[in-house]
Amino acid sequence: MKYKFKLKPYAHQLTALEKSWNRDTFAYFMEMGTGKTKVLIDNLSMLYDKGKVDGALIVAPKGVIGTWYNQELPAHLPDHIENVTVLWQSNINKKQQKKLDRLFETGQDLHILIMNVEAFSTPKGLNFAKQFLVSHKSLMAIDESTTIKNPKAKRTKNILSLSGLTNYRRVMTGSPVTKNPLDLYTQCQFLDIHHLGHDSYYSFRNRYALMKSANISGRSINLVVGYQNLGELSDKLKPFSYRVLKEDCLDLPDKTYIKREIQLTDEQKKLYKQMRQEALATLNGKTVTTMTALTQLMRLHQITCGHFSADDGTIQEVKNNRLAELLDVLDEVEGKAIIWAHYQHDVKNIFKLIEEKYGPGSVVHYYGKTLPEQRDYAIKNFKDNDKVRFFVGTPQTGGYGITLVQANTVIYYSNGYDLEKRMQSEDRAHRIGQKKKVTYVDIIAEDTVDNKIVKSLRKKIDIASKVMGEELKQWI
Repeated sequence: MKYKFKLKPYAHQLTALEKSWNRDTFAYFMEMGTGKTKVLIDNLSMLYDKGKVDGALIVAPKGVIGTWYNQELPAHLPDHIENVTVLWQSNINKKQQKKLDRLFETGQDLHILIMNVEAFSTPKGLNFAKQFLVSHKSLMAIDESTTIKNPKAKRTKNILSLSGLTNYRRVMTGSPVTKNPLDLYTQCQFLDIHHLGHDSYYSFRNRYALMKSANISGRSINLVVGYQNLGELSDKLKPFSYRVLKEDCLDLPDKTYIKREIQLTDEQKKLYKQMRQEALATLNGKTVTTMTALTQLMRLHQITCGHFSADDGTIQEVKNNRLAELLDVLDEVEGKAIIWAHYQHDVKNIFKLIEEKYGPGSVVHYYGKTLPEQRDYAIKNFKDNDKVRFFVGTPQTGGYGITLVQANTVIYYSNGYDLEKRMQSEDRAHRIGQKKKVTYVDIIAEDTVDNKIVKSLRKKIDIASKVMGEELKQWI
């Protein structure tokens, strides 16, 4: 393929472009770290140079939109393409309004609008996106497209309503199946409702899920109890998608997984037993919702981590062995390490504990309460300052869009049930630029909900592998 790229693509990236660049719809199911963002930007550049598009709407998670604006587009958009690139903001001043207005100026420029996926839950965000699309010959791309996997979510419905206004559509994710095969329906529906051969979610579900009728709270409902025809589904994806794994195209070091098992303290055991009995009593009641069940599981999980939320809303500390085990692991680490924790409360405790042991300036944090300017500082400091050995954060916040290859040890102080966040956070260290073997350490409280979470993640990985037609992956 002859094109004047700003940066020469790798062979697998060139293959992706050859398969997709002039197609109306396409899915880049490229594993994290293989450069799918570059492929999309190269694809956009080629379409623009051919006169096929003059606008692009990039939809991405909150934690990634800044990376698109500050790093990816400047790095990969060819210098000869004059462009107006604007990062959407809901609350804007006059100066920012002028920037937005430039998106509608006539001329030869390529107009690029980057929006947080959450903006599509609001009329203001939806209406602005619609105005942009009807004013341009456009490409619309959904980065981390599992953000629209829920067919009932407002943002999913709103984004799907825009698909007919675009000339070209792309979805991008390294993990298109993060929970079960049904995740694929709305991602593919955004591209073309006919791609999977089903014009409704329920028709799709009946084909690929095993259903069982159950009576809950006096109502008869259908529950998904398993999956079927996964080989067929895998074959249906192939004509409009490109799948590549890091191991297939990049010479990256190996991964190693280690479990560090701990025991609950007597105080934890007492609280855990009490909370478990209360949970069972609640779940045996007449009215049980999914939210109720998840709340009970979360409370049990919090206890294993060393805290719980009291009835008055305050957080109570519980004597535990997890923090001590974490320090033991850190003592064994050579060089830099990343520590992921599911709860913000634990991030704060870990940060304080590391500062006390290793000194002020030895650790940075990256979680929900870390301010935007502090996040940039944390990443830069961790990368460039040898004194900063530890990076602690939540996968929900820090698991997307950042590169932390300075660390080759990644510690999971605790896990959540979200497979995508787990895989995304793993890959902050295992990507292009990593020179050493990466070791992943999971701290697990024996005979608790910790084990159930890991088993659930393992099951999701196996299902995803079957749908994508891949061998089962090594994991904990």
